[in-house]
Amino acid sequence: MTHGDSAGPVCSLKFVTLLVVLGLELLFVGAGVQLQENGYNGLLVAINPQVSEDQNLIPNIKEMITEASYYLFNATKRRVFFRNIKILIPATWKANNYSKVKQESYEKANVIVTDWYGARGDDAYTLQYRGCGEEGKYIHFTPDFLLNDDLTAGYGSRGRVFVHEWAHLRWGVFDEYNNEKPFYINGQNQIEVTRCSSDITGIFLCEGGPCPQENCVISKIFKEGCMFIYNSTQNATASIMFMQSLSSADRLLQLQQAAEFYLMQIVEIHTFVGIASFNSKGMIRAQLHQINNDDDRKLLVSYLPATVSAEAETSVCSGLKKGFEMVEKLNGKAFGSVMILVTSGDDEHITNCFLTVLSSGSTIHTIALGSPAVKNLEELSHLTGGLQFFVPDKSNSNSMLDAFSRISSGTGDIFQQHIQLESIGEYVKPHHQLKNTVTVDHSVGNDTTFLVTWQTSGPPEIVLFDPNGRKYYTDDFITNLAFRTARLWIPGTAKPGLWTYTLNNTHHSPQALKVTVTSGASRSAVLPATVEAFVERDSTHFPHPVTIYAIVRKGFYPILNATVTATIESETADPVTLKLFDDGAGADVIKNDGIYSRYFFSFAVNGRYSLKVRVHHCPSISTLAHSIPGSHAMYVPGYITNGTIQMNAPRKSVGRREEEQKWGFSRVSSGGSFFVLGVPADPHPDVFPPCKIIDLEAVKVEEEVTLSWTAPGEDFDQGQANSYEIRVSKSLQNIQDDFNNAILVNTSKLNPQQAGTKEIFTLSSQLFTNGPEHQPDGETQKSHRIYVAIRAVDRNSLKSAVSNVAQASLLIPPNSTPVFARDYLILKGALTAMGFTGIICLTIVVTHCVLNRKKRADKKENETKLL
Repeated sequence: MTHGDSAGPVCSLKFVTLLVVLGLELLFVGAGVQLQENGYNGLLVAINPQVSEDQNLIPNIKEMITEASYYLFNATKRRVFFRNIKILIPATWKANNYSKVKQESYEKANVIVTDWYGARGDDAYTLQYRGCGEEGKYIHFTPDFLLNDDLTAGYGSRGRVFVHEWAHLRWGVFDEYNNEKPFYINGQNQIEVTRCSSDITGIFLCEGGPCPQENCVISKIFKEGCMFIYNSTQNATASIMFMQSLSSADRLLQLQQAAEFYLMQIVEIHTFVGIASFNSKGMIRAQLHQINNDDDRKLLVSYLPATVSAEAETSVCSGLKKGFEMVEKLNGKAFGSVMILVTSGDDEHITNCFLTVLSSGSTIHTIALGSPAVKNLEELSHLTGGLQFFVPDKSNSNSMLDAFSRISSGTGDIFQQHIQLESIGEYVKPHHQLKNTVTVDHSVGNDTTFLVTWQTSGPPEIVLFDPNGRKYYTDDFITNLAFRTARLWIPGTAKPGLWTYTLNNTHHSPQALKVTVTSGASRSAVLPATVEAFVERDSTHFPHPVTIYAIVRKGFYPILNATVTATIESETADPVTLKLFDDGAGADVIKNDGIYSRYFFSFAVNGRYSLKVRVHHCPSISTLAHSIPGSHAMYVPGYITNGTIQMNAPRKSVGRREEEQKWGFSRVSSGGSFFVLGVPADPHPDVFPPCKIIDLEAVKVEEEVTLSWTAPGEDFDQGQANSYEIRVSKSLQNIQDDFNNAILVNTSKLNPQQAGTKEIFTLSSQLFTNGPEHQPDGETQKSHRIYVAIRAVDRNSLKSAVSNVAQASLLIPPNSTPVFARDYLILKGALTAMGFTGIICLTIVVTHCVLNRKKRADKKENETKLL
């Protein structure tokens, strides 16, 4: 259900129309905020299905964003405001005065409302996983934050909090306060509370009440138990941010296998599903039919196409038209329907129906099967907010099943969705085996299904062991010889632990054998671990890399120390496997936020690429982070009003419950597809520099400054760079704006290590100061701040971007001069001396030449007289 403001609440029926093309085009029926004339349109707020119905929630959301609109309008000097919003209501809510959904879904929401049971209680926060100036993923509010008026004392008004989080989401701004580092040392070597602006006033509060700053700062360490309380009335101006070649028959087989699995296992109960096919014309194969039991599912499977059309022409628009007809016949309009479109044909006229698609209110997920597929196919997904996938023409690729497994209803209810635990496909020689294990962890196990697919006329020999040693054989599987699938459903809750499967190819020729395993949450009280994979942009042009992301979490808690690998497939080249990292270096902006990332630039061909991510976690390694990532709303513990300290109620803190992790877990997810253009056909010179270093730190240890950073690669974050260029300056502005003219540090003995390795380099403070080691009595040292930056250079002299700037404070004796000034004077003196020396040498040479010329003239004259 959606509630449109400037709009009203919206009701959701689940429709999935399957449009199937006999020429292999299949369609199942079942985009962001824009700024126009200074007003933001299309903001979507979604309430999670697990949130209890409360009729005060919708008015409070409307009130919050209305207030935020006024505040944003004034804060941006009358530049922008919120023109309209939509609120997506759970289908489980009883009230029925809501309009119907169009293309809205929980996954598309800009703002989500759900309980998270986080360590930070009711903090509003924004999930940011990219750099400064880049958009975030969503804003999160708890129902309690929106309903409990008492919380406004600590967080401030909801409208202001929303604007604060909007700046995180839309503009990629980061907080200007830091709960981990509540104070800093300013340019005058004084302790300051982290705030913006520094004109914001308040007092320090110790255990016994108000206290001077000195009682809270001991040897430049902030004493535990102290806090800074702000005055309730301020005159200072503050920042908002403070507070990718099979025969057609093989393609059809892949499609049948994936569609059968989707209908029998993935699509949710009570969903309306229809099937249509198209080549040059569309045809409805099965009208919309509601799934209430397995018989309904089997009926729909019987309508899947069994042959391939010999007709070459493809009309995607004709297929879409039949899909819309199905939904409109039952529902009046196509609003809220979902279409899964699979096609291998080309269609020059696909753009003819773009306007119809855009106004349909339907979400279209596209699956391009092989390289000849329609060039503009993905535009249907862009227009409707759907997902896009690519299935390369490779018999051992499981990309088709992965794509169907990724597509869900979009409600956001993880307890009603199937989670993919395994996906593997391999060529197996005759009388050889495919053997592997899959982990079923304690958070999943319900509705667990093992799917085996093959290419030849009969199934392989299947042996499956559960953790207790019970065996399942081929005869225990439900076999569909026409589609060449064998499916085993485990009743009840599957036993947690390692399940071992063996597939023996009894056929006389090699064939591709594939295994897919899915499962649901074991119980509503335990959130399962999930992975969401995606790319930063769905198209790129050589040589610009693609950034791959995988969000691994349990509920909202990040899962750390997981082994995350990405597999990228193109149409012709071999798959490329990359390990993703959550280390705050290279492509990964924030360390330990559960968002693993990596650059991909090994482009072999132009065209489509598919992405799949696999996650594995060992039980012996710590899993969950102790806090939720993202930018949180600031909670103020109290204020000073008329000289009286008024403390707010303590912030609600619900610590996460540690759970016994006897087994690790495994997850697999498709990350969709992306498109690459401009890849040279011939060998090309090196065009990939090392990636930017983003985690440079400088720490003064006694009389030395220790620099540390994560090593970049020869090419972005892969390989080994050739050298480093480190420069220092007394001026932050100078090193930021004119790095090349900052003081160069001798790094001849610094040899770069392999990408991802921690680098350490030490600078002696004697490089920065001169003068006596000790000061006369009564004289104090002065603090001088130095700024350091670094960039990496590869073997072809390609340089990375300049790193972040690190700083360190040096205590310099009063009679000493910073080496920067001394070097300047020495250089100036040396140049002056060289200048004078040059003038003297020039004068001597000129004088010598004149004298020699005069002597020759006199000698000639004397010789003339003698003759």
